[in-house]
Amino acid sequence: MKKILAINAGSSSLKFKVFALDNEEVLAEGLADRIGITGSTFTIKLKNGKKHQEKLMIPNTQIAIKILLQSLCLYKVIDQMDEIAGVGHRIVAGGEEFKDSTIIDEHNLHKIYDLKDYAPLHNPAAADGIKAFIHLLPNVPQVGVFDTSFHQTIDSVHYLYPVSYKYYEKYRARKYGAHGTSVRYVTKRTAELLKKDPQDLKLVVCHLGSGASITAVKNGKSYDTSMGFSPVAGIMMGTRAGDVDASLLQFIMQKENLNMDQMIDHLNHESGLKGVSGISSDMRDLENNDDSRAKLARKMFIDRVVRYVGAYIAEMQGTDAIVFTAGIGEHDAGVRKGVMKSFEFLGLKPDWDANKQNGEHFISKPDSKIKALIVPTDEELMIERDVIRVAHLDDDQGGSDLPPDKSKKQTFVAHR
Repeated sequence: MKKILAINAGSSSLKFKVFALDNEEVLAEGLADRIGITGSTFTIKLKNGKKHQEKLMIPNTQIAIKILLQSLCLYKVIDQMDEIAGVGHRIVAGGEEFKDSTIIDEHNLHKIYDLKDYAPLHNPAAADGIKAFIHLLPNVPQVGVFDTSFHQTIDSVHYLYPVSYKYYEKYRARKYGAHGTSVRYVTKRTAELLKKDPQDLKLVVCHLGSGASITAVKNGKSYDTSMGFSPVAGIMMGTRAGDVDASLLQFIMQKENLNMDQMIDHLNHESGLKGVSGISSDMRDLENNDDSRAKLARKMFIDRVVRYVGAYIAEMQGTDAIVFTAGIGEHDAGVRKGVMKSFEFLGLKPDWDANKQNGEHFISKPDSKIKALIVPTDEELMIERDVIRVAHLDDDQGGSDLPPDKSKKQTFVAHR
């Protein structure tokens, strides 16, 4: 049986998931953590639920990948390396170079390294992972899946910043967005649940996690999105500030004697929920917390989500549904409630009892003009499907058993 690997390589971690090519079953998943740092670990969870974790030295990404491949053999996820039919890699920044997922050869690999200025922590790590796989599995197609590619359909009216146009011409300074792989999956799944063609829908997808963004999806394509040139823009997040007046940054830098690198570090790592609450960047630590700043942080987060959702409804001149996904979106009923209440005046009729439950289902009433629903994201499954599509692996399967555009997740709570 052929397998597909979905890889998400970060600066100090490497997440993976192994799929069966013929039926999308998850055979194993896991994490190499603290790569290049003292106390590194490798964890693998098998389809039978058994988990194995080992503490060992993982000095770099190439060693992490060697350990991964050895572990797949050790735990009989694969018997031979030639069972691996393709490897998909999540890559944060594709700039304007990559408008779709693509096979990564040496030429494209250099382009990913060259785009490091757009995602300095993420792109080099992803490129290192691809380079290692090319070396270890030279005959296996490596497919890059770019978070930014889904947003390449955004019009220049929405992606350009109102600064001198020469900066776009010289440096391609523009909005690129993020979470595109997640939004692409959620868009397709939402269309299935609504029993409509994505081409006939206007959606606002709220990817709310530690990193968070709002995307307007019109006719199945990204129409506008909250993250900008970098992931620090847009709504308030776990540790990221979101949109901030640039003059305020200059003011703080002068008062605190900070340079730009220090200020950007603060915006990325010390702001958002963590900065406002002074307690935690994790929304679970703030939920039901009586501390006044914890409550303030939650209210601010909801407020920023509402601003973007409202703006995108106006931009698209309506919406068929507001969709919640990712960690907070899928598991925080209070945040969902706060957002939905703000759009009751537009005809959204929340089902408050349904909202108390997590998992894939509608959380609006049957006669709601605007639907609201929870759709758990599955970026790894989207990566797996892109590997099959781009590398034409469905041809090897005869094209009959593979469901390239339909999720296995068919169970959901229908409108009552």
